[in-house]
Amino acid sequence: MGVGGRGVGEEGYRPAGGLAFLACGATMPVTALAVSSRARLAPGKILSAPRRRLTRLVWAHLTRSGPGAIAAINSGPEHSRDPVPHIFSYLLCPSRPRINSSRAAAMALESFLFTSESVNEGHPDKLCDQVSDAVLDACLEQDPDSKVACETCTKTNMVMVFGEITTKATVDYEKIVRDTCRNIGFTSDDVGLDADRCKVLVNIEQQSPDIAQGVHGHFTKRPEEIGAGDQGHMFGYATDETPELMPLSHVLATKLGAKLTEVRKNGTCAWLRPDGKTQVTVEYVNEEGAMVPVRVHTVLISTQHDETVTNDEIAADLKEHVIKPVIPEKYLDEKTIFHLNPSGRFVIGGPHGDAGLTGRKIIIDTYGGWGAHGGGAFSGKDPTKVDRSGAYIARQAAKSIVAAGLARRCLVQVSYAIGVPEPLSVFVDSYGTGTIPDKEILKIVKENFDFRPGMITINLDLKRGGNRFIKTAAYGHFGRDEADFTWEVVKPLKFDKASA
Repeated sequence: MGVGGRGVGEEGYRPAGGLAFLACGATMPVTALAVSSRARLAPGKILSAPRRRLTRLVWAHLTRSGPGAIAAINSGPEHSRDPVPHIFSYLLCPSRPRINSSRAAAMALESFLFTSESVNEGHPDKLCDQVSDAVLDACLEQDPDSKVACETCTKTNMVMVFGEITTKATVDYEKIVRDTCRNIGFTSDDVGLDADRCKVLVNIEQQSPDIAQGVHGHFTKRPEEIGAGDQGHMFGYATDETPELMPLSHVLATKLGAKLTEVRKNGTCAWLRPDGKTQVTVEYVNEEGAMVPVRVHTVLISTQHDETVTNDEIAADLKEHVIKPVIPEKYLDEKTIFHLNPSGRFVIGGPHGDAGLTGRKIIIDTYGGWGAHGGGAFSGKDPTKVDRSGAYIARQAAKSIVAAGLARRCLVQVSYAIGVPEPLSVFVDSYGTGTIPDKEILKIVKENFDFRPGMITINLDLKRGGNRFIKTAAYGHFGRDEADFTWEVVKPLKFDKASA
């Protein structure tokens, strides 16, 4: 029998369920001798697999079956000297504290690092996203049929709003700009911008009549006839690694940024200023296509601050009031690296430090580098712009597939031609995690979701403005528990469950 830890009945080990050891060498036949009652491997089943595949198979059994379910593998005496991973030294040695079987098994496999970043609402690019979406909200609130393509740019002491808007609404663009900047916290030149004294420039024209006749027929087309506002391809993504069905690296980076803003505005860390960035590196293993987080490898926070605070105070406050409440303890260990304001000084920020522009944080807005992105930004666009509405319905489709248990991970792509209602293509990839073939998942997606822009608008209630879309413009469009985020609602899927 192969070697890998303490033997059955050896002092200090109390067996729970079936047990033996795993020998991992070259490709070899092995026999599953004994397993727990919940196992997916039947006793006596003959297996033949390369080292990596065999390890994955046993690990997958462990993670599916839960703690205490340990596969018994007999490789024969000829393999007793083969190198053995640390998987069973974690599983069998009670002297190693606070490591559960799933995490220990994951650590035994080859891992990789993946990083996602986020920025605060006071970052100049995010300021611009919020102004553009505040304009959209104001237009839709008065005229739900408004056609809006609003861009914003900013630099020291200046904010400019420009684009194409056709609306019956009466909109005070300057007031929207100043109110948005003030709500973020830009109330003096010291913090990067003075909302009441900065220059506000407005250059808005109506939507091109060429586009209008092709997309909505100058408001004469029925919802099912409305064409896409432009060509393009959009993606939706979901993964079972978090309750939000979002990537953990992205969720943590985003929540750190939101927490920075919270403790700034409630006075917990009065030295904070509006601008800031976060970044989280997570160690993952690939469980046959599904992403399994093991630990947080690195946390990076660079935040704007006033002149009075020391770097030691910054680090202490960030750990206590930002990192500790956001990152679950199970993901942190003594090896986790913290870079807290590593540049040493970040007093000058906001538009004073960097220029800002709408649509320059599209990865932060979506999945933190996971999945895919078609390149189109969201903010400042009404729902006939499929850059936004197409991405929203694709997210709902991917999330609903994962929530239904049809896949542990799912990517949905949809593409359009300007003026054409029906999508040109719909694509699904379950990364090999599907419980049924991808072509069957694609069929379910097509039968349950209407990808025509006019119908997306109705089904997701995207003509409603007010204070709605500005909430999407900072801290992500996906994975948030907000009533206004209708695309985050899991749709019950109609399909033949017997075949699935």
